Amino acid sequence: MNVLSVASEVFPLVKTGGLADVAGALPLALKSQGISVKTLMPGYPAVMRVLKDAKLVMSFDDLLGASADILEVTHQGLDLLVLDCPLFFDRPGGPYLDQTGKDHPDNWRRFAALSKAGAIIAQDGIAGWRPDIAHVHDWQAAMLPAFMRYSETPEIPTLITIHNIAFQGMFGADIFPFLGLPDHAFAMDGIEYFGGISYLKAGLETSWAISTVSPSYAEEILSGEYGMGLEGLLSRRSVDLTGIVNGIDAEIWDPETDINLHTRYGAGSLKSRAANKRAIEERFGLVESDGPLFCVISRLTSQKGMDLLAQEIDNLVEAGGRLAVLGSGDQALETAFHAAAGRHPGSVSVLTTYDEPLSHLLQGGSDAIIIPSRFEPCGLTQLYGLRYGCIPVVARTGGLNDTVIDASPAALAAKAATGVSFGPATADNLGRALRRAIRLYKDPDVWTEMQKQGMKSDVSWDRSAGLYAALYSDLLARKGI
Repeated sequence: MNVLSVASEVFPLVKTGGLADVAGALPLALKSQGISVKTLMPGYPAVMRVLKDAKLVMSFDDLLGASADILEVTHQGLDLLVLDCPLFFDRPGGPYLDQTGKDHPDNWRRFAALSKAGAIIAQDGIAGWRPDIAHVHDWQAAMLPAFMRYSETPEIPTLITIHNIAFQGMFGADIFPFLGLPDHAFAMDGIEYFGGISYLKAGLETSWAISTVSPSYAEEILSGEYGMGLEGLLSRRSVDLTGIVNGIDAEIWDPETDINLHTRYGAGSLKSRAANKRAIEERFGLVESDGPLFCVISRLTSQKGMDLLAQEIDNLVEAGGRLAVLGSGDQALETAFHAAAGRHPGSVSVLTTYDEPLSHLLQGGSDAIIIPSRFEPCGLTQLYGLRYGCIPVVARTGGLNDTVIDASPAALAAKAATGVSFGPATADNLGRALRRAIRLYKDPDVWTEMQKQGMKSDVSWDRSAGLYAALYSDLLARKGI
């Protein structure tokens, strides 16, 4: 089976969030299922700099107003198709934001071009390779099934994965004439959305099937609280909606081989984690203590519940905990965390940056990781925490709910607990969960058992890749293949 994957970011080349991890790891995991995946992604400067021996396999004279090439290359085991379009992608800033932090004003055209190129490859094949299925990720690639649906060429089965329904690719109706779609595409059952255009809504309407990144999130987005205005459409298409938990790359995230750790370790050598804790304390300027070291690796936003944690930091320190924060985001929240660090020198420290190696060290040396998200489609940091024996303290939502077993009396008695969960996501409930985690930490036998159970969890892509393979097969069966 051949699958064309289309994503706006792919780890290890470009990453702003969990989408990149999935787009980079799932194709590798699917190889064991006998599935060949080629991934189409934009040729950002960071991508073009590392391409070696790329082969030109397709050219466009006019791809939504720009000339462009498709380059084929293999990078770290990934079979990539890179959309080399300097007008759209060779620019400073990030994939979606310019250097001032504002959206690139032509994002509608940039990602429509990515989708259009993907639709042409899906329908015509490329360099002797023809996909059986197109799998698109989030709003940036969601126009692909719409371009196919409204073309004269027969479409192939399509799957759209929602990584976070809060991001929908919303644009004004004035862009419609430039998309090259027939007039009837601008309709309630097409790409129109409240008088404008939503790329994600277009993909949800026209894809053969829809997946999202955890079973709990698949249920949540059918409700008005989490559906972000698309709950009606999703309820109508609920028979086509599946939730599949993300995995992680178990080779990159492996405490026994991770070069980013001060000292590597396994489930049988958890005492070696202490050296990593010392390294964290030195890096963050924290004073050694007998109490637990909590960490945060997150965007500092209200969606991630960081405002809840900011309210509880004083209580956390008073109860004997310490906190190392790695992340950036809302200015007000950054200020609040820095203020807490000022109130508690040696107990709270904040680095407002992105540092992938340091995130590994934090997982490998912190006692617990705090993830109090108001909603979390899947989440990966809790999976890294489980893998590294860093106990997750999580809100009971989305993928956090599906992957962390709360340390209830029954779960502790059965030696099945892997973390501490709470809900609803309020500051008071988070505070109680943190105090419960501190009490559990004071019993070394219980804490160690939780760490070992977490490290036994299957957080790899193996099972999830099998579920995606089955979903692909169901789509081909619907086509009659």
